[in-house]
Amino acid sequence: MNSTASTPSPRALTPGSRKWIIAASLLALFLGALDALVMSAAMPTVVADLGGLDLYSWVYSAYLLTRTVCLPIFGKLADIYRTKTLYAVSIVIFISASLAAGFAESMNFLIACRALQGIGAGGNFALVYIVLADISPPEERAKTLSLGSFVWGLASVLGPTMGGFIVAYFSWPWIFFINVPLGVLSLIGVSLYLVETREKRDKAAIDFAGALTLSLAIVSLLFIFLLAGQTYAWGSPQVLMLGAATIIFGAWFYVSERRAKDPILPISFFGRRGFSIGNAAVFMSSFAIFAFFGFAPLFIQGALGKSPVEVGSTVLALSLGWSVGSVVLGRLIRYWGSRGSAAAGAVFLSAGCALTLTFSTATSTTACFWVFALVGVGMGFVALATILVVQNSVEPSDLGVATASHQFSRNLGGTVGVGVCGGVFTQGFSTAMQSALSGGRMEKLPEFLADQIRRSPDSVLRPDVQAQLAPDMIFQLHQAISQGVLPVFWATIAAAVACLVCCLLLPREKP
Repeated sequence: MNSTASTPSPRALTPGSRKWIIAASLLALFLGALDALVMSAAMPTVVADLGGLDLYSWVYSAYLLTRTVCLPIFGKLADIYRTKTLYAVSIVIFISASLAAGFAESMNFLIACRALQGIGAGGNFALVYIVLADISPPEERAKTLSLGSFVWGLASVLGPTMGGFIVAYFSWPWIFFINVPLGVLSLIGVSLYLVETREKRDKAAIDFAGALTLSLAIVSLLFIFLLAGQTYAWGSPQVLMLGAATIIFGAWFYVSERRAKDPILPISFFGRRGFSIGNAAVFMSSFAIFAFFGFAPLFIQGALGKSPVEVGSTVLALSLGWSVGSVVLGRLIRYWGSRGSAAAGAVFLSAGCALTLTFSTATSTTACFWVFALVGVGMGFVALATILVVQNSVEPSDLGVATASHQFSRNLGGTVGVGVCGGVFTQGFSTAMQSALSGGRMEKLPEFLADQIRRSPDSVLRPDVQAQLAPDMIFQLHQAISQGVLPVFWATIAAAVACLVCCLLLPREKP
């Protein structure tokens, strides 16, 4: 039952109020995006201080898991409760977790704080795009939403650099403490200026069963791609059990949603072409670009032998392209339409992925930069165009669910892409290294080093191991990394082509 109470129109907001709401929302988004990236430069210092090297990856994974799980939940809650209240709660959770993380004295406590941060960040990520869509007139929505992608790009540029600066001149806890004053500013802006511009339901039953089963299905699925091919083999009992759990909880979620009075994610939405195909398109595009984020640095440093500075400046093209593509499309999409813009982005994405097949150990970083920039522009087009298609496929009262579903699909696509490509790379690289080290080359190495490489071929990626290898062995290493990354490039091409097919199947806009 929809509320009949009158709510202010987006046009009723003064330009000044709208600007303050946008600024406060983007600041909250910036903090969440920054926190996902700033840790990369600080983690070696954190491990040296707290210990727990075996828990290294969980500092990232805990944040990713809770953030992804909370996206659809906050999206649904935003269609029921006051957006300002939900936004304030998510920001307070993020600030509190950041403050606690700065005082962490053990890796376990830090991981718990990161999981709590992920809950706040999940709320921020879901709500920012809902708020930006709510307060924007239809003809301005694309331009406003494109600012979110710009903030993502800015965080990608500043995150690792800021992390290194803070560790070098202050101490690692300040990576978290800096979130507090910035978060408070965002909270003040939201509290003072955010108003409801969309009708909410008067009476709605919270779908606890749906939220629980969806969360368990998501967690089980994400654990598969976080652990398989790295901690456990793909066919191991642990991974198979996670797969079974994903299927069971997924089926349970389906049954719950069919019976729920007000489902957290209505199954009927998937019968709408704009909703299902739009989310599928951004899933496949995220699969491709996050695989690049994960393995392009390895190719540039490992196969091309470039320095970390060169790696960072080259991979930066992905973020810059994404930001520039979104901002440019935000101004042009009214002329091109969402379907045409998404298809154009998918063409750019596919072309960039295909060009990676020309890469070799002789490829320059300049060539890599422009190819990655093309991939980033394609992602910027697809991400912005598809979120508009998904939002327009539902009624305004379901805008929260639609927006969060798009963010969830993007997160899930990136996680699956990195997980799948991680397994693909490991297999290809290990095979190439075994071939490279055959023919008596191992006999030239110290016995302990040869044994270590036989047990774990990927140990040759470590700088201390490479320092003990002869120049011809270094050359073989570069070739092996290149051969290992090649199947990853093929996987990104397949994902990009699938994205293009999805974009061509998107519904045409109504006049």
